[in-house]
Amino acid sequence: MVIADDQTLVRGGFRLILDSAGTPVVAEAADGLAAVAATLKHRPDVVLMDIRMPEMDGLEATRRILASRTDVRIIILTTFDLDQYVYAALSAGASGFLLQDVSPEHLIAAVRLVRSGDALLAPSITRRLVERFAPRQVSGISRSAPGRANADLSALTPRELEVLGLIARGLSNAELAAALTLSEATVKTHVARILAKLQLRDRVQAVVLAYETGLVSPGADVREG
Repeated sequence: MVIADDQTLVRGGFRLILDSAGTPVVAEAADGLAAVAATLKHRPDVVLMDIRMPEMDGLEATRRILASRTDVRIIILTTFDLDQYVYAALSAGASGFLLQDVSPEHLIAAVRLVRSGDALLAPSITRRLVERFAPRQVSGISRSAPGRANADLSALTPRELEVLGLIARGLSNAELAAALTLSEATVKTHVARILAKLQLRDRVQAVVLAYETGLVSPGADVREG
């Protein structure tokens, strides 16, 4: 685990919580450049990344890390819910976000969840981020990874396109199975194939992609999940 935050007390508090839960912190970083260097040197499985840091912000650090390391999971730390930078970071490949006032229990659970390979955000939360920020270009912020919005959805079968659309609307695997009259095991297979074909790391990226490609339109028959 690497913790990147420009506030010493925040880093120390998170380290204490994680160490006490048996999650060793191998390095701390006070700015984005140091975060990139620490991650490439120590090769952690998870990075807690603050957005607003000197030298290089967490968004650019996230991009640089994921360009070199596809196996690391990055959790974005922010003081603001539905921050435009959080959306940009998710588009760049981050696996979720936490508010900096997160409880110790939630922090530990979030790190374990992301470490297991899952996405930290509920699809409906990601969808709200997309609805708020995808329709407009935020000045100075690239909304997605290069070529992401131009991903070739033709690689998907009609059933996989249907599943992707429902994922983007916030349906869980159980709800997908009920809606499509399939077993949950079959749904999981469809989801895994969608992620593999589109080279996505998790369901969060799938939701972002579905909106950015126009497969699903903001405000269109969306469930809260």
